[in-house]
Amino acid sequence: MKKLYLAGPDVFLPNATDVGRQKRELCGQFGFEGLFPLDQQLAGEPSGTDIFRLDMALMREADIGLFNLSPFRGPSADPGTVFELGIMMAMGKRVFGYRNTDLLYHQRVAEDGYTIERFGLGDNLMIDCAIQEAGGIIAAEREESLAALGAFQLALEEAWRQVNGVMAG
Repeated sequence: MKKLYLAGPDVFLPNATDVGRQKRELCGQFGFEGLFPLDQQLAGEPSGTDIFRLDMALMREADIGLFNLSPFRGPSADPGTVFELGIMMAMGKRVFGYRNTDLLYHQRVAEDGYTIERFGLGDNLMIDCAIQEAGGIIAAEREESLAALGAFQLALEEAWRQVNGVMAG
């Protein structure tokens, strides 16, 4: 059974453990084991270093990364999630993304006198192109929820197709 590292700002939601459970259940429906960072219990009050080490261990254990790239605290994806995407891509693992908006990056960034990327991408080119270069896709759907469950399921379906050699229909 392939293991999927489920990364994203979902861990900051008030109902984060419920969202993680829902996403793990969806993974199970596709024959994957979802690894959600909050599932691991750390004794006492964990430090940032404790959490970093735990997440790194989960990424090493995972076969595939599935990244929630919904804009978080600004027009772009959560920086911790983007870091994890870079780590997993550098590890040579398959990576997929999803977001809760289908607006392009330049449509979400306010004009501020600096050049804004206009490459038709949903986020900074280093984020979207990393997933494309690794053979993954980024599913985008307009959703109110940061958890982006609809887009998550689309990305999960594509991961299943690729792992099982099934052509998109």
